[in-house]
Amino acid sequence: MPDVPFFYGNDVPLEMHKVRIVQKLNFPNVDQRLDAMRAAGNNTFLLNNRDIFLDMLSDSGVNAMSDRQLAAMMQADDSYAGSETFARLDTVMQDIFGKKYFLPAHQGRACENILSQLLVTPGSVVPTNYHFTTSKAHIVINGGEMAEILIDEGLDVNNTHPFKGNIDIKKLRNVIDDFGPEKVAFVRLEAGTNLIGGQPFSLANMREVREVCDAFGLLIVLDASLLADNLYFIKTKEDMCDGMSIREITREISDLSDIIYFSARKLGCARGGGLCLDDPDLYARLREYIPLYEGFLTYGGMSVREMEALAVGLEETMDMDMISQGPHFIGHMVQMLDSEGVPVVKPAGGLGCHLNAMEFVKHIPQTEYPAGALAAALYIVSGVRGMERGTLSEQRDEGGEETLAHMELLRLALPRRVFTLSQIHYAVDRIRWLFANRELIGGLRFTEEPDVLRFFFGRLATTSDWQDELVAKFKADFGSNC
Repeated sequence: MPDVPFFYGNDVPLEMHKVRIVQKLNFPNVDQRLDAMRAAGNNTFLLNNRDIFLDMLSDSGVNAMSDRQLAAMMQADDSYAGSETFARLDTVMQDIFGKKYFLPAHQGRACENILSQLLVTPGSVVPTNYHFTTSKAHIVINGGEMAEILIDEGLDVNNTHPFKGNIDIKKLRNVIDDFGPEKVAFVRLEAGTNLIGGQPFSLANMREVREVCDAFGLLIVLDASLLADNLYFIKTKEDMCDGMSIREITREISDLSDIIYFSARKLGCARGGGLCLDDPDLYARLREYIPLYEGFLTYGGMSVREMEALAVGLEETMDMDMISQGPHFIGHMVQMLDSEGVPVVKPAGGLGCHLNAMEFVKHIPQTEYPAGALAAALYIVSGVRGMERGTLSEQRDEGGEETLAHMELLRLALPRRVFTLSQIHYAVDRIRWLFANRELIGGLRFTEEPDVLRFFFGRLATTSDWQDELVAKFKADFGSNC
């Protein structure tokens, strides 16, 4: 297989797969979309899929499976304990990651729960390149705190640093000095750093982190959910890795980690997750939590069919043709929007295209959730569902004050092998129109606000009648049936 994907024309990515099964889409008109958004409390998570044209909410659990994955699901050994399906998955895990032990779980946040219950104690700290919503919640619930030690370039949406997910080594040493190594539960490194635009870390940076952790006897825990994207960027952007295969890069990343956990809803294009490690004592302690929270040790909350699909999906992740398609589609979308002056996170990362709401709707204060308002507006004018990644995704402090996010992003995820280029071009066209009419977009306020992970099921109202004005302008330009 070639290491560099094919392109045609003006740097347009060429898919290295063909479509063999299709699913019909719905296209509600603008009035129906407005009604649906209001019924959902201006929260894109609460929209029904029947009301969505292009679902760019997430890549989690919605990536397209390959023909080989679907075929593998038919050979599943549906046994409660000791199934051959688990043995096959365990063999693949050991072959790819080189770890002795694998513990299955139903998804990534289940792994976060187990790790936090075992390793996080009151007053402890978890240094990380950047938090993820559920990982932070589990750590806080168990009495710990997260210390974000991302390089400064990572929070600059326009900085073109190729590895904005890198850990700042000086900041890591400062956290260890401030808390003492005995209070560091573990050092968490997230591949394809989600909340800053799917930005990768470099292999060189991970080697540096390993040296510091070895000096203080600290564990490195890798969240590998977005490892596929990170592998692509390491292979194509890190000179020292030019001669390494994807499998060799993967093995070195694994060797530098003490514990790897992942969501198979992202990595492997299946559903489930798990933990990989070498330490027998740590394995024995973690193992006790699997039957308690997940299921028996040879299924851990996963269906055997999903385990068969995951075993094949992980092998396919070692193929450059597979892991390159997402980053190249995302890069194409980012380039098109950037050329029109639409503010986006640069360079293009993995996971999806990220609109910079802080600049897109800079007239909306952060306390009125600009990224959430932009997500609602985009759905109304296009039927495209994205995900708010900003202040709405944070939670209030102990005094009830808002925790303002470093960034206000609208994430438009591009699940792997799902969308066509014409659909991406449609989304770009509607975003372009919305940017030209951005002054019509107003803010949001909570009407129902959960205490934890409020972005999942909280409800909001508009701070003015801005949505009616937006729809009126849209109809004047496109008509009522669009």
